[in-house]
Amino acid sequence: MTADTWAGPWHDTRLPLTERVDALLAAMTPEEKAGQLGSYWHRPDDEPGGDVAPMEGDMTGPAAFEAAIEHGLGHLTRVFGTAPVPVADGVADLRARQAAVVRASRFGVPAIAHEECLTGFTAYGATIYPTPLAWGAAFDPELVEEVAAAIGRDLRAVGVDQGLAPVLDVVRDYRWGRVEESIGEDPYLVATVATAYVRGLQSTGLVATLKHFAGYSASRAARNHGPVGVGARELAELLLPPFELAIREGGAGSVMPSYAAVDGVPPTASRALLTTLLRDEWGFGGTVVSDYWAVPFLRRTQRIAADDDGAGALALAAGVDVELPETVGFARLAPGPALDEAARRVLLQKGRLGLLDPGWAPRGDHDADLDSPANRALARRLAERSVVLLANDGTLPLRAAGRGPGRVAVIGTTAVQPRTFLGCYSFPNHVLARYDGDGLGVAVPTLLEALRTELSDAEVPHAAGAAITGDDRSGFAAAVALAAQSDVAIVAVGDLAGMFGSGTSGEGCDAPDLALPGVQAELVTAVLDTGTPVVLVVVSGRPYALGALAPRCAAVVQAFFPGEEGGAAIAGVLSGRVEPSGRLPVAVPRTASGALPTYRAAPLAQRSDGISSLDPAPLYPFGHGLSYTTVEYRDLTLSTASMPADGQVDVTVTVRNAGRRPATEVVQLYLTDHVAQTVRPVRELIGYRRVPLGVGEARRVTFTVHADRTSFPGLDLRRVVEPGTFTLAAGPSSEMLPVAAELEITGDAPRVLAGPRVMTTPARVD
Repeated sequence: MTADTWAGPWHDTRLPLTERVDALLAAMTPEEKAGQLGSYWHRPDDEPGGDVAPMEGDMTGPAAFEAAIEHGLGHLTRVFGTAPVPVADGVADLRARQAAVVRASRFGVPAIAHEECLTGFTAYGATIYPTPLAWGAAFDPELVEEVAAAIGRDLRAVGVDQGLAPVLDVVRDYRWGRVEESIGEDPYLVATVATAYVRGLQSTGLVATLKHFAGYSASRAARNHGPVGVGARELAELLLPPFELAIREGGAGSVMPSYAAVDGVPPTASRALLTTLLRDEWGFGGTVVSDYWAVPFLRRTQRIAADDDGAGALALAAGVDVELPETVGFARLAPGPALDEAARRVLLQKGRLGLLDPGWAPRGDHDADLDSPANRALARRLAERSVVLLANDGTLPLRAAGRGPGRVAVIGTTAVQPRTFLGCYSFPNHVLARYDGDGLGVAVPTLLEALRTELSDAEVPHAAGAAITGDDRSGFAAAVALAAQSDVAIVAVGDLAGMFGSGTSGEGCDAPDLALPGVQAELVTAVLDTGTPVVLVVVSGRPYALGALAPRCAAVVQAFFPGEEGGAAIAGVLSGRVEPSGRLPVAVPRTASGALPTYRAAPLAQRSDGISSLDPAPLYPFGHGLSYTTVEYRDLTLSTASMPADGQVDVTVTVRNAGRRPATEVVQLYLTDHVAQTVRPVRELIGYRRVPLGVGEARRVTFTVHADRTSFPGLDLRRVVEPGTFTLAAGPSSEMLPVAAELEITGDAPRVLAGPRVMTTPARVD
């Protein structure tokens, strides 16, 4: 760059940022403005087969980096996350590319460097945290915020500015491959946990990106990129609230539209979503970045544009600001107000990141430790809190008072394959799986290793039994023989995440039904037939049907891809070193049949008494999870039995540990609307709180419920609070609510809500 580069008012930090950006825009040519909306993704020439992003092999961007940055550049795509790059090499590459971008710009404007960070920084050697479905199982937004801050510090340490996370898609069909990336099936749980992640990541100075706006998880037949046929009410009530909370209260800096067309309109081309709702109604002031190649998809797969330039024009007019991962549809944008508005938003974001400041230089620590002991300790805490004890006849914990573990057989490939602990956006499954070799870049102890450490005085032999996929039963005999000679058999089954059909879970790995993959269910049955007590451990990215297996098991444990410390976390729960406190963020189905209703369904959807031959009742409901003690609920009281449509009520419940071990209870508060102008769910979660309880200890939990928390889209789709009778019930799951009280909302007519509303239910513990 030259000395003249820094001569403009856009680098004068004494001026308001808006004035600096307006001055810069006024000096830019249309080509330079368009340059700020593009991106570049360098992929090695010797990159092995298999796509990192959908249809990657069918897409080509600019022929050379120099051509891509000729007029400036908006984003640099995944310098660290595309190939196994050591930290020092990645930092050097990013610095060199940023220097080139600055030299190519008349105004010295760097690019925003973005990376994936859903289960941690998706880079070689970075900590692999539990997957988002495990965040939901932990019911612990505060801990998720801590984890996100740690991820943000690592990203920032090597020069990254923006993270493409979290995912706020509410699970609608368990067969969908991206269930593992979602936080759960309840919009309030998704909203609160995702907003905590946003706060944590952005507390480090990074930009968080909300994915995938909106409706993606409701695709027909649970097929990736499938059309979404939901109505406006379901969209407004179930699928949009997490995004709204993350924007209004989390301050999210970026939003990524989804691939799937909603009622025939791709969100990437929907001005109603990206401008009218997102910006005009919700006041979003950040940037909208396209999902990878979603702009050319408007032509190539959705056929609403005749060519890539037309696709770019549609996306820009709708409100997309940056095309990722490389510039295709935005390569030749026409001058005009839409171009100016998008460029202004991108430059404002760059200004907030400090990229317009005089003296800016690319940062990056060549020696950054991306898998520090502190990171691993956080990963273990979250993993431990996410493990769910579904059933137990007293066999667990293995180290019960006065009883040793004896001979413990460990059966299953999941017990010895560390990749089964990791989600599809972990670097080993996302990138390294396409390379030869078994290296993971980080230490991931297996469940077998962890159990042998945990039960050091026991004999812990192993037999694979069967692979995760395929129909090879040749290992059954050895597994059965081992189980028959043991005091207890731990049978570990589940998923191996991958991308676009390369795994049993993950993006593009949708399931035809909810049966365990391969012949794993047959293996469990064969071991059960020995008569040895079986502890079934499911490590998966979605819930699987366990109705034919669980009732025969001594205990059942569920872990949703618990990350690099997952082996120790599961082993700790099995031994009793860790008190189980995870709760189900998705129900576990009884049967493997296809689309089952989630818990937040209308009365008719949850009935089977002659209405349908299909029983929709789950085996284990949303919110379910046991501990190694007994917790009692009593004395639910309301501060008032009636309130106006803009009032609030304190709901207090007492929980007491009546057992002989400490526990952490997840106290859940549900609302039932007795009569409404539209069909309402049987119940909906409106509050929750983790409560530690010592032996014999009782504590009071008080939820403050504003009347806005009873609101819903009325007949005309305006959100209303209706007068009427409601039940507020508390308990350990959506189907076990031992204490309840009725609340009356008074008034003569519904109260119409316009603009911001109370979207959370604060709780305190005394």
